[in-house]
Amino acid sequence: MTNPRFEHLTALTAPEASRPLVAASGKRFGFVPSPIGKAARSPATLAHSLAGFAAFERSSLSAVEREVVAMTVATRNGCEYCVAMHSALLSRDAAAAPLVGALREGAPLPDARLEALRRFTRAVHEGSGRVDRETWEAFRAAGYDETTALDVVLGVGVYVLSTTMNILVDADPPFAAFAWSPAAAR
Repeated sequence: MTNPRFEHLTALTAPEASRPLVAASGKRFGFVPSPIGKAARSPATLAHSLAGFAAFERSSLSAVEREVVAMTVATRNGCEYCVAMHSALLSRDAAAAPLVGALREGAPLPDARLEALRRFTRAVHEGSGRVDRETWEAFRAAGYDETTALDVVLGVGVYVLSTTMNILVDADPPFAAFAWSPAAAR
């Protein structure tokens, strides 16, 4: 059900400062994603969110590692939109597709390196940056370093903002085949 407080705005109906961002998103995706159309009401929030995604894409993490971070935060925060969208993205990559089920369920990943990343991400998120020694050691043993740790913090921040915004505005998941609910991860 769409939250009536957050109308899906377009490049024509959004506030002036949001219009170029909405138009660019429409061009990039072929449609204006629900979170963008609904967050367009606040140009500052929309600009910050999109800039965060762009910064995270430039981080030291690979595309699959970024998806592990995104899905870990999204499932923990219960963001149906993000879990569905990131499930769809991961499913397109044959090598990454086996990760989808485990990430959606919050279960250990079959790849030990990515599992160390998932555990570290969860510890950063749940502990507000306080990570226990065992998790740090497993993260380092998997080949990650301080740069990666800070890039995980960036990803956690970006996806805490995104998931919180998506839940508040009641973003409409366009990925019906990948629908998910928080109860599925328990």
